[in-house]
Amino acid sequence: MRLVLTPRIPQLGPRRYAMAPARSPPLDVADFNPPLGNVATVFGATGQLGRYIVNRLARQGCQVVIPYREEMAKRHLKVTGDLGRVVFIEYDLHNTESIEASVRHSDVVYNLIGRNYPTKNFSLEDVHVEGTERIAEAVAKYDVDRYIHVSSYNADPNSPSAFFATKGRGEQVARSIFPETTIVRPAPLFGFEDNLLIRLAGVTNLFTSNNMQERYWPVHSIDVGHALELMLYDDTTAGQTYELYGPKNYSTQEIAEMVDREIYKKRRHINVPKAILEPVAGLINRLLWWPMLSAEDVQREFIDQTIDETAKTFADLGITPGDISNYTYHYLQGYRSSSFYDLPPATEKEKREDRKYLHVTDQL
Repeated sequence: MRLVLTPRIPQLGPRRYAMAPARSPPLDVADFNPPLGNVATVFGATGQLGRYIVNRLARQGCQVVIPYREEMAKRHLKVTGDLGRVVFIEYDLHNTESIEASVRHSDVVYNLIGRNYPTKNFSLEDVHVEGTERIAEAVAKYDVDRYIHVSSYNADPNSPSAFFATKGRGEQVARSIFPETTIVRPAPLFGFEDNLLIRLAGVTNLFTSNNMQERYWPVHSIDVGHALELMLYDDTTAGQTYELYGPKNYSTQEIAEMVDREIYKKRRHINVPKAILEPVAGLINRLLWWPMLSAEDVQREFIDQTIDETAKTFADLGITPGDISNYTYHYLQGYRSSSFYDLPPATEKEKREDRKYLHVTDQL
């Protein structure tokens, strides 16, 4: 006896469809910022200051063009704006065609490119002078409305520091090619991935040459990014020079003590004479491919920040800059040990108690 299995085919009848309850769309149209027609190119956006201006421009509805050299260096900028708002273009600072391709459709160009020390591929002259010249020529060629050039404090063609000297010559080149260039001279920046708080909190900042007596007005990266954003919408800033610095003057030693109190550690610093440390640092910088102490760093330790009284400041933009002492907990909590990680920042009362006990040799 053989058993035969036949599949049962259900009869197809009229189907009834139930309407799903209305749900909110995955993208709220009210949260979408339509393009406002401004196209901004930001050279050097992969550096420390870049993120603070790119996200502001993208949030305002601008389309931001970011020229880049290294694929991994730009990845954190992909989420700074809505989909398609941030555009990446690979470029080479020695290649004029790639620079022109980055600026030809722009309404404003920001130049944040800078290097603290020379490398085997780029000297300070290549980056600060010749690179600025190519960008300014491209801006003039395609009749870009605004060019905002971020230089440095103490920029002076006659400075004994090659960094400050090339920054000063870069300003002259930019103004000679594009007279309406807005020049911005920020003080030493502090913030995420900075070269101030993070450097002093780490263990690699061991050797100094001037007993950390260099003095300057540290400025918050967020305040500088805000100022760069306002310059885009204020045509009166064209052709002006801005000195952007913080409200208080500090020495590196004072900031280092502030850092030690915040991370509950005592970082050791060894002072080495300049005649010894400068050539040794220059040799190490040429032999090692990762950033270390360079001869330029040693040279700048002996140059205090000077303010150009003729330049405009944060006050002309309606910005009140923040003081570095109010942000040390925010940026340095990760450098604490597990025993002190969750301790809150010092209160004003605790700070007053610390100031009560001063040694007779301390400077008031």
